[in-house]
Amino acid sequence: MIVDHLRVFAAVAEHRNFSRAAEALNISQPGVSQHIRSLEQEFDSKLINRSPKRVQLTEAGELLYTRARKILRLYDEARQEIDALKHVVTGSLRIGASFTIGEYILPRLLADYAKQYPQVDIHSTIANTVEVVHGVRHDQFHIGLIEGHTDASDLSVEPFMEDEMILVAPHDHPLAHKPFNLHALQDQTWVWRETGSGTRNFSDQLIAEWNLRVRRSFMFSSSQSIKEAVAAGLGIAFLSRWIVRRELEAGEIVNIGIGGSKLTRSFAIVRSASLEGSKAVEVFVQKVRHAAESIPFQN
Repeated sequence: MIVDHLRVFAAVAEHRNFSRAAEALNISQPGVSQHIRSLEQEFDSKLINRSPKRVQLTEAGELLYTRARKILRLYDEARQEIDALKHVVTGSLRIGASFTIGEYILPRLLADYAKQYPQVDIHSTIANTVEVVHGVRHDQFHIGLIEGHTDASDLSVEPFMEDEMILVAPHDHPLAHKPFNLHALQDQTWVWRETGSGTRNFSDQLIAEWNLRVRRSFMFSSSQSIKEAVAAGLGIAFLSRWIVRRELEAGEIVNIGIGGSKLTRSFAIVRSASLEGSKAVEVFVQKVRHAAESIPFQN
């Protein structure tokens, strides 16, 4: 079926790799190749230039990929609308989530959702906030869940949950177990997330607001890595309390209090402002909106 060919082609275009596309679709790599050959025969055009090191779309391939994403979205919507006539929540749900949400909030939401709606085919991707917003904008995700702020004025952005950010340090750090002193934060070594991360944006804004000098910094691509780096004594960092609650309890790292104040940011739902969601998407959005009630913070 042409839709199957297009779905495989889109996966190859997005992963830029035949084997990763095969893994994502749970089919064999020769099966992926056969789908691509069938499409190239259908359009009588070379769609992909393939070498041992990379996969690159031809001009025809780029054109087809743009149209394929729209065709697949319309096909999925049609199936879901037909299923909705039978009052059954089915179809597909593609979610993009930034790291804190994807690693600590989303699994709990999906466990309950998948149990209630077993006929929905769920795909989730964890990436930084900029990448999630990009994926929503280009129809790679039906819904994005991000931490912090985005300037995506072309998308619908709806806060759904507050997240407390805390300043953490190694248990033997000179600032540990002392009253908060903003001046003492001058010339410290910091551990950051990469640019584009919601956690990094929060850290950058606060460093600028407090007018702090940074003596040295280290950058990691996940909050999990930052947590381990802080525990190992590499430096201090701002992290979500969700991420470090167990390490705080175990005494592996410490929370440097900030004078009784509480720093928060919003978790937000990001969606297309113009496209109407399927039943599967709308039901999931409702579940996310009640996340603060359904997933109470646990120490």
